[in-house]
Amino acid sequence: MGKQKADLLQGTLDLLVLKTVDTLGPLHGWAISKRIEQVSEELLEMKYGTLHPALMRLEQNGWISSEWGTSENNRKARFYSITKQGRKQLSLEEKSWQQMSAFIGRVLNSTR
Repeated sequence: MGKQKADLLQGTLDLLVLKTVDTLGPLHGWAISKRIEQVSEELLEMKYGTLHPALMRLEQNGWISSEWGTSENNRKARFYSITKQGRKQLSLEEKSWQQMSAFIGRVLNSTR
């Protein structure tokens, strides 16, 4: 039986992008999507139509910034970095998801 691709819950993509650029530093969109797929052990399939609007939204919120650079294959690409405000948001998002995960774990493990 093969792996089933997972659907992202609302708001999860923002958290994953913020965490990825916080951990690895400036990355272009394709590298962000490949890293998320790699860490998910290919359970998530990142599509450009999903990631690009998220990057735009994160930049509009001031959580990431971007600048043009050259990718590893000599192509012009926009590289995204987390901002100070983005690090604060990441911290809030991480706490929220940890609380939600703990809550769901308690519900799933309850016997009564």
